[in-house]
Amino acid sequence: MHLQNSEKKKPALTFSKPFLVIAHRGDSISAPENTLPAFQRAIDAGADMIELDVQLTSDNVPVVFHDATLEKHSNGFGVLSDFPVKKIRSLDAGSWFSKAFAGEKIPLLTEVLELVKNRILLNIEIKPESVTENADSGIEYKVCELVRLFGMEEQVLISSFDYRVFERVHNIDPAIKTGLLYNREQSGRLSPAELMQTYQTFSFHCSRWQLRKKWIKECRQIGVPIYVYTVNGRRTMRSLIKKGIAGIFSDKPERLKEVSGRLLATG
Repeated sequence: MHLQNSEKKKPALTFSKPFLVIAHRGDSISAPENTLPAFQRAIDAGADMIELDVQLTSDNVPVVFHDATLEKHSNGFGVLSDFPVKKIRSLDAGSWFSKAFAGEKIPLLTEVLELVKNRILLNIEIKPESVTENADSGIEYKVCELVRLFGMEEQVLISSFDYRVFERVHNIDPAIKTGLLYNREQSGRLSPAELMQTYQTFSFHCSRWQLRKKWIKECRQIGVPIYVYTVNGRRTMRSLIKKGIAGIFSDKPERLKEVSGRLLATG
């Protein structure tokens, strides 16, 4: 499916906005998650950033898909990383959502970069199951290589629950921002502020259930933005924005944009 670039409601390409509307796996309430239509709709909705998930096929091609296994969001069966890209690309990743999206493919990361370049910020989450001991040619290298190829170093944020990713990305290209997805087991007793100092990440990401008031205060003091996932209700959106959260991941970016716009406009 070929998607035309649209300038409708084009968001500002900056991480320094007071608040970021982050489309969780695209506009995933109106199109199948992690597909090109979901990303296009997020752009059209005026989101500031798209969040997506990346993992490797058996022949080491970065593709956009959340689950380790294929059953839930495609007509395939088995572990994604067990199959070559040709097989992955033959699957239907849209019919599970609606007949209107029948035949939609699992995107290559290159397709997504081409679609969003110079149009919207991008949070690429590297799935832990794709992280290996090979730091020189693993998924971090593959992703950074493509980001640099497209000249999108200032447009991309790479996040992960696997903390090994951050040092590797910094070593490959320190210009690419990283975001720490809070992993209690890896964090131990370290606070968010201590984690930021240890891993030198740009942002701190956590769920609405994990968030603590003292975390907001600590991160504000050291200038680290907190992005919270995944929030779809208006009341919770308003509450988090009033607390000073820098960004929210939502399946409903159009709703989040409306709520945040009204709150920020009134101060």
